[in-house]
Amino acid sequence: MYPLRRNRRLRTNGAIRSLVRETIISPNDFLVPLFVVEGKGVKEEIESMPNYFRYSLDLLEHEVKELWKLGLKSVLLFVKVPDNLKDNKGAEALNPNGLMQRTIKTVKNACPDMLVMTDVALDPYSTHGHDGIVEHGKIINDATSDVLAEMSLSHAEAGANFVAPSDMMDGRILNIREALEGHGFTDTGIMSYSAKYASAFYGPFRDALDSAPVDLKDIPKDKRTYQMDFANRFEAIKETEMDIDEGADIVMIKPGLCYLDIVREIKNEVDVPVAVYQVSGEYAMLKAAAEKGWLDHDAVMLEQITAIKRAGANIIASYFAKDVVKLLY
Repeated sequence: MYPLRRNRRLRTNGAIRSLVRETIISPNDFLVPLFVVEGKGVKEEIESMPNYFRYSLDLLEHEVKELWKLGLKSVLLFVKVPDNLKDNKGAEALNPNGLMQRTIKTVKNACPDMLVMTDVALDPYSTHGHDGIVEHGKIINDATSDVLAEMSLSHAEAGANFVAPSDMMDGRILNIREALEGHGFTDTGIMSYSAKYASAFYGPFRDALDSAPVDLKDIPKDKRTYQMDFANRFEAIKETEMDIDEGADIVMIKPGLCYLDIVREIKNEVDVPVAVYQVSGEYAMLKAAAEKGWLDHDAVMLEQITAIKRAGANIIASYFAKDVVKLLY
């Protein structure tokens, strides 16, 4: 007797497959990372991230307007700080006329309705390339947290909608939330990098910002004392729940593809939006394989993005955002 139910009936053609598809990708899923540098007329390709660029503020305006026309309504800002402005305590991060503060204003002037999120960490401002203040060979937690709170307040004053602390210092979410509330920024949100792993996939990003940890005597040459051990699963839930308790509005898992089990685990546990960062190494690997002709770039790109959303991501920070939207819409 033939089976009464044949699952293949729902795969017969493109129309029926689209009709019953469980995971749909749209422009509303994406948070677009943007890299900003000083200067004028600068649009420089990042060598390890083909077809991704650093922009000066004048050209950033054009990029932001193009994103908006594509339906991409949220950006995550990063700045490449000149070496002469770097120190151990991130003083330039608090400059009200610093590059990040001017970048926020530039985006808001170019596209007032664009949702602006800002990176909050000291590594772009640090002579050591670490996310915190270094003393006696250690990354100091509490003093760093105080600077991060001041940094977040400065971003809010410049017009940021959300601050996104990516440092993994203990207690910094509460510190930032109290600083924002205490100065009247009750509507400024926090997207916490709650489960940020000490991953080897960050290399191209550090090239983009010249923010890799410096290999010096008595200073850690990696970030394993504060970023999470990639072998750990339950720790990610604990970190995330603590951040929510301290006032995080959105939580993030980083990287993406190797951590989809963590994404689903956290999605099942929390009641706030979950973001995933598809990081620079994931981007660069596909670009390199496609250039060699080993993979179909667009097909793999869509499969990766769909997998991230299927795992539970409400928000996807991805360097592929424009490519995906142009391909689908």
